[in-house]
Amino acid sequence: MTPAAFTSPATRATPRVPWLRRPDAQRVLWPALVAVVLLVLWQALVVGFDVQPFLVPSPWRVAVVMVADAGLLFGSLLTTLKITLFAFVCATLLGVLVAFAFVQSRVIETAFFPYAVLLQVTPIVAIAPLIIIWVRNPTASLVICATLVALFPIIANTTLGLRSVNPGLMSYFKLNRATRRQTLLRLRIPSALPYFFGGLRISSGLALIGAVVAEFVAGTGGTGTGLAYQILQAGYQLNIPRMFAALLLITLTGVLLFASMSILSRWALGSWHESEVHHD
Repeated sequence: MTPAAFTSPATRATPRVPWLRRPDAQRVLWPALVAVVLLVLWQALVVGFDVQPFLVPSPWRVAVVMVADAGLLFGSLLTTLKITLFAFVCATLLGVLVAFAFVQSRVIETAFFPYAVLLQVTPIVAIAPLIIIWVRNPTASLVICATLVALFPIIANTTLGLRSVNPGLMSYFKLNRATRRQTLLRLRIPSALPYFFGGLRISSGLALIGAVVAEFVAGTGGTGTGLAYQILQAGYQLNIPRMFAALLLITLTGVLLFASMSILSRWALGSWHESEVHHD
């Protein structure tokens, strides 16, 4: 027998997987390929049917306008992004605190959870004018509006995660006379982390939506304006390419926020939780 026959399987060289067949590469490659196809089709239809720019601009014209108006658009993007991040942080902190209060007492959860649902089902466009009137600071009023939109997923997901504890592990903690604080820190919080990060992925996009909707309702002008104001101005001026450019920036920002939360979730859970461990 050859020496290779006595080599253990663990010591044999693992075959290298081609780059295009790796899951991480495919998660980027296939969506990018679809985007390229759609952009080419969009360009071809606009050019082929000679559609006027004030109706539907071509992707090339949108790109040209984005470069020409980069200072205006990206300055507005920073304003919208600042409001989004502030609201996202506030929603995360408030949502986690409320979820901890809910899980400590069924009475508190039963009494106050319907009001959390009320925040979710109330249209932000209905209450944003009141908030803008009551809160004199424009930035603070926009942050409050966006926070209300992004708050419920954090509360609901974190509460569900803190409640979704393995009954066997809970019995084991009770058997060892673990305190409520020990049970919370060592059992409930680790069990709730996948639900919490799922709430972060949802809430990050809702914070952006809330910020844009609040800007639409506020209709503020001047140097501290966001992308929603640029969309309104472009619509009044029939500058449709600039409107598409602003919409594209909002969309890309939402995708980047979601991707950032997914990367954070994979970093925190990838080494131990089955939701982030990939089996090739």
